[in-house]
Amino acid sequence: MINLDRLGRFAQPARVALAFLGFVLLWEALVHFTGVKPYILPAPSEILAAMWDKAPRLAKAGAYTVQPMLLGFLSAVVLGVVIALGIAFSRRIEGIVYPLLVFFQIIPKIAVAPLFIIWFGFGLMPKVLLVFLLSFFPVVVSAITAFRSVDADIMDLARSTGAGRLRTFRKVQLPHALPTLFTGFKVAAALSSTAAVVAEFVASDQGLGFLLLEFNGALDTTMTFAAIIVLSVLGLALYGVVELIERLTIPWHVSHRQPGLQAPPGP
Repeated sequence: MINLDRLGRFAQPARVALAFLGFVLLWEALVHFTGVKPYILPAPSEILAAMWDKAPRLAKAGAYTVQPMLLGFLSAVVLGVVIALGIAFSRRIEGIVYPLLVFFQIIPKIAVAPLFIIWFGFGLMPKVLLVFLLSFFPVVVSAITAFRSVDADIMDLARSTGAGRLRTFRKVQLPHALPTLFTGFKVAAALSSTAAVVAEFVASDQGLGFLLLEFNGALDTTMTFAAIIVLSVLGLALYGVVELIERLTIPWHVSHRQPGLQAPPGP
């Protein structure tokens, strides 16, 4: 029997891979032994074969869908952090801007998607805007919390050393805020693929959302699963990139410490 604990930092990915493999094998066995029809639940082997046959079409659709995902996500990160800075450090800006953000967050995004089509046409812009709207609020909320969560005693200590406001922000507040900031970024990354495909549901003749509608209309369940898998891989890839950047940026944070390791003793 394989002892995964000996694999060190690779133990957790190995467990996830084995759990996923077990799930796929169970799914395959369930389909074959129960005789369920492919249009209800296709076997994983059939889905993989269909993905191989339609790989060029799926790749082209995925390349189209990833554009609004990335543009909307990056816009949400940049603008969300900038607005959060204003809200976190100015009560006046908070009183004006934050209620508006909450109000616009409450509005169902799918309801305003047709308006984007009317205003901006059927191109890339309305899809980017929808991804931006869905990804924006988690970034803003986490960033506000991050910038305001520095302990008052630490701030007083920084000021007592004569550090200016900009230096205090760069040396104290920003490093302290990064773990919470990346939490919001990862939530936004997970939402971006959903937002992109919803935008393509509303109006598009390309992308994975368009393929999902086409396959559903044709009762092609196998290719529907194939499109869903490609979309999930895109979302997982974006999430993984954000997590990799987090690990490279804040390797010292407790969230990246290996299980079972203790913090180094203090002086």
